[in-house]
Amino acid sequence: MAEKLILDKSNALYKEAWELVPGAVAGIRRPYNFVPGEYPIFFDSAKGGRVTDVDGNEYIDMLCAYGPIIIGHREREIDAAVIAQIKTKGFCMSLTQPYQNELVKKLKQIIPSCEKAAFVKTGSDATSTSVRIARGYTGRTKVLRCGYHGWHDWCVEVKGGIPAKLYEDVSEFHYNDLDGLEVLLKANANDTAAVIVTPVGHPLAHEVQMPKPGFLEGARDLAHRHGAVLIFDEIRSGFRVNLGGAQKEFGVTPDLSVFGKAIANGYELSAVVGKAEIMNMLEQKVFLSSTFFPNSLAQVAALKTIEMLERDAILDTIRERGTKFAKKVSKIITNSGIPCRITGAPWMPFITFDKDETGLYKKLRTEFYTQLIRRKVFLQPYHHGYIAYRHTPKDLNYAAEMIGESLSETKKLM
Repeated sequence: MAEKLILDKSNALYKEAWELVPGAVAGIRRPYNFVPGEYPIFFDSAKGGRVTDVDGNEYIDMLCAYGPIIIGHREREIDAAVIAQIKTKGFCMSLTQPYQNELVKKLKQIIPSCEKAAFVKTGSDATSTSVRIARGYTGRTKVLRCGYHGWHDWCVEVKGGIPAKLYEDVSEFHYNDLDGLEVLLKANANDTAAVIVTPVGHPLAHEVQMPKPGFLEGARDLAHRHGAVLIFDEIRSGFRVNLGGAQKEFGVTPDLSVFGKAIANGYELSAVVGKAEIMNMLEQKVFLSSTFFPNSLAQVAALKTIEMLERDAILDTIRERGTKFAKKVSKIITNSGIPCRITGAPWMPFITFDKDETGLYKKLRTEFYTQLIRRKVFLQPYHHGYIAYRHTPKDLNYAAEMIGESLSETKKLM
C-alpha cells in the first residue's frame, strides 16, 4: 500500500494563492482536475522526463505540460540556443528578425499543407486566426467544429461571460461521424466558412480516438463540396504523431492547419499554415497583429527542436517506446479484470474507466489515480498523457508496473 504524499508546501502555497489569484491557479491546473488532496499543486523544477514538486517529490512526468514537452525538460541544446539569442541578438524588437523566414522555410519542407505560415503564441490564438482567415476567404459565417479548440469566445465550452451571439454561428459534430457533418453542411448550405477538426480525436475527458478509414478524406471532400475551408487542428498531434503532423501520418492534406505545443519543446509558439491563396487573406483583408507574436526566442527554440527531431529520429523512438508501453499496459489491464482501457497509443496514452449506471467507474477512477500519483507517476484522470523522448525504457517500464499495482489496489473496491 503506497503512502499518501507529503504535500505541505504545495498546500500552503495553494492557500496563499487564493488571496492572490482567482481560483488560486489557472483553470485546468486546479486540484479538482486531478484528485484533490493527493496531487501536488505547485511544481518546483523539471529535468528530462521527470518533474519535482515544491515538497521534493519527484515524478515521471507523463503529462508533459499538457503536450509541449516532446523531447524533455531543460534540453541543453535548445536552451543554449535561446540563451545565445538573448545574449548576442535580443528578441523583442519593432521589426521582425530573420528567424521568421528560416522557420517558415523549414515548415514548408515538412508539413504537407504549408505553403505560407503566420506565427502566434498559443493554440487558441492559432485556431481563432485560422477561423478568421477562413471567414475572410469565403465571405461566409458558419463554422463546424469537432474537438477542443481553445478558450476563445467562439469555441470555449464554459460559456460564462460570453454573449450567445458570439458563438451562435458555430456548430459541433462528432469525431468519426461523417453523416453528422454532412447534415450540418446541408443545414448551413452556402454559409459554411470552415470545418475545423482535430485529425486525432481527443474529446474532453474521453478516450483518444484514431480516424476510421475514410473519415479524414470524407471530411475534406464534404467541406470542399460545400465550398468550405478544411482546417486541421494539429495543436496536439503536430510534431508528435509525425514530423509533418497527423496529415502526413494519415495522408490527408487540409487547406489550413494549426500547430503548437511540441513545435518548440515548451517555448510559447504556435503557427497557422496553409495554402498560399487562403493564407494571403492576412495581407490586407484579415487583420492579425500583436506586440509579442514576432518575438524570436520561441522561433529559435523551434528551429533547434525541429533540428533535433530530424537529426536524432526522435519521433521514431517515441513511437517505438510508446507502442511497447501501451502493449504492456493493455495486457495489465486485461489481466486486472477492471472495466477500463488504454487509448491514444503510441503518442497520447489515456487510461479511462467504462461508465456504468451505478457510477462505480468514478470511484474506480479516483482510486486508481490516487494510487498512481502515490507511486510517483504523474498522469491526469481527465486528460490524456504524452510520451516524451526523455522517458527512458526504464521509466516506462516502471510506469507500467505502477499502473498494475494501482489497478490491483483499485480492484478492492469492486
